[in-house]
Amino acid sequence: MFSKHFAPFRQLNPFVLSASLGILFLSTAQQALAHHALGSETPTNFFEGFLSGLAHPVIGLDHLAFVIAIGFIAAGQINGAMIPAGFVLAALVGTAIHLFSVNLPLTEIAIALSVVIFGAMLAIPHKPDWIVLLILGAIAGLFHGYAYGEAIIGAGMMPLVAYLLGFSLIQYAIAMLARAIGNLIIHKTPNRQIMRLCGLAIGAIGIVFMTNLLFG
Repeated sequence: MFSKHFAPFRQLNPFVLSASLGILFLSTAQQALAHHALGSETPTNFFEGFLSGLAHPVIGLDHLAFVIAIGFIAAGQINGAMIPAGFVLAALVGTAIHLFSVNLPLTEIAIALSVVIFGAMLAIPHKPDWIVLLILGAIAGLFHGYAYGEAIIGAGMMPLVAYLLGFSLIQYAIAMLARAIGNLIIHKTPNRQIMRLCGLAIGAIGIVFMTNLLFG
């Protein structure tokens, strides 16, 4: 009886469903654009720095979507744990680039594009080699880390170290949790339909952010 009522929904294109999800997330995205647990305040001690570091990748939906995507895409990969690790290390370098006042152009667009690309790769059946994914993840990490640097400019050494520690730990933890869930999904659903839908949803989020950046 229930299948009869829900039959029309099964006929909807998965991308339409995923795009709708992305648009739904956009309704809360404006609140996430600050990416800062302390609002506009610069962290002044270890606790504030660590809290801000933990929050930044989670409050920012574009960052969170990418971290989940890179965790999912690492599932089933040889040396899969190195893929999110490369991203996290590159994010540290990206933050350092920002703190040394080196300009990295089109940062927000590159971040949105990284979400689209990794969502698309997650949706396709055949993934690139883990080394390619590691390199692509590291490139994305530079831009994500550069954006993270904005929230810590002007902070002292102690809150800065705490901030770097916080965002590194939370990103790697989320990515590895996503990888573990992805491994379970792959083993439980050999057709990878769930992973494909996750990739489409993540890609749709990236498209929504990209559209918002380009057209306001």
